[in-house]
Amino acid sequence: METAPQTMKARAVIVPRAGEAPRVETIEVAPPGVGEVRVKILASGVCHTDLHAQRRHFGRSFPYLLGHEGAGVVEAVGDGVTDLGVGEHVMLNWRAPCHRCRFCRAGRPTHCERPRVAADARLKREDGASLGRVLGLGTFTTHTVVAAGQCIPVSPALSPLATCLIGCGVITGVGAAIFAAQVKAGEKVAVFGCGAVGLSVVMGAKLARAKQIIAVDRVAKKLEWARELGATDVVDASAGDAVAAVEALSEGGVDHAFEAVGIPETLAQAAQSCALAGSCTMIGVPQPKTEVALSMPHLFYKRLTLRSTFYGDCLPARDFPLLADWYASGELPLDRFVSERIGLEEVGEAFAKMERGETIRSVIDLREPS
Repeated sequence: METAPQTMKARAVIVPRAGEAPRVETIEVAPPGVGEVRVKILASGVCHTDLHAQRRHFGRSFPYLLGHEGAGVVEAVGDGVTDLGVGEHVMLNWRAPCHRCRFCRAGRPTHCERPRVAADARLKREDGASLGRVLGLGTFTTHTVVAAGQCIPVSPALSPLATCLIGCGVITGVGAAIFAAQVKAGEKVAVFGCGAVGLSVVMGAKLARAKQIIAVDRVAKKLEWARELGATDVVDASAGDAVAAVEALSEGGVDHAFEAVGIPETLAQAAQSCALAGSCTMIGVPQPKTEVALSMPHLFYKRLTLRSTFYGDCLPARDFPLLADWYASGELPLDRFVSERIGLEEVGEAFAKMERGETIRSVIDLREPS
C-alpha cells in the first residue's frame, strides 16, 4: 500500500515584501489536494514577469514565491488525478482553459474567462505565513504543488533547461507569430523589441517560413541574437528613424509587426511600419494607465488590424508538446536561449543582468549532480 505524502521542506526564492531583494528560505510544502500534484522542479527560467512581481507591478500576495517558467518531475498526486503518474516529466503552464465559460463553449478557449491557474495554498513559510505564487505556480523552489491541469507531459530525453522556457516567454512569442497573427510563408515581419519574447517571435516567424524578418532594438547584442535566431535584417532603433528603416528594408512596409516591449512609442512604431492590410500585434505588457497616440488615418487608410495577444493565444495541452517536438527536431533552438545556469541564490544578480540586456534567459538548474 502506497504511503500518503507528508508535509515536506523545500528551498525557495521568496520576496517578503514589495520591492525587497529576493532571498532563499526554507518553506513547507503540504501534500497535494484533490486534483493536484507535487512537482520536483528541475529547471526554471528567470523572466521579467518575476521582476515585475517582486516590484509589485502586479499582484499583492506577499510574501511571494517567485518563478513561473518551470519543468520538473511529478513526485506525488492527489485524489482524482488519473492522467499523470509519479515519475512523469512535465512542463508547467499558468493558463489552462476551464472548458465551461461562454468563450470555451463557443469554441474560443484561448479567450477563457476563468482559466485554471492554481492549486490551493499548499506552500508556507516556516512561520506559517501562506505564500503567494507568481501566476499561480511558484517555480523558484525545489518543490511546488500545482493543479494537475498545469502539467504538460514531456519526454525525459529533452533538457529541462530548455523545455522550462516553453512555459511562458517562448510560447508567448512563438504563439504570437503562429497562432495569433498566423504569419504565412512568404510574408514580411518586423519585431520591435528583442528580449526573450521578441526573439521568440523571430523564431516563430522563421518556423512560419516568413520571407523577411526585421528585428528592431536599441541594444546591439540583442540584434546579434536576433540574427542568430532567424532575423534577415536588423534595425538599430537608437541610430535614427526605425519606422523609415523598416519601410526601406521591406520596400513599403511589413505584413505583420509585433510590439514586444509594452510602451507607447514602440506600439506606435510597429503600427506605422505596416503595409496595406497589415496587422500589428501587441505582446508587451503595459504598465497600468499607459495610453498611446496612434495615427488614425494610417490605421484607416491602410486598413490595418490591431490586436493584442495573451500567452501567445496558445492552448497548453495542444501547443506545448508541439513546441517540444520542434525543439527535439532542431527547428526551435531553445538551447541558444540558455545564457547561463544559476542556483537559487543567484536570482537577484540574474534580474540585474536581464535589465542590462546581458542575457536572453538565466535558468535555475536544480537537477541532481550526475
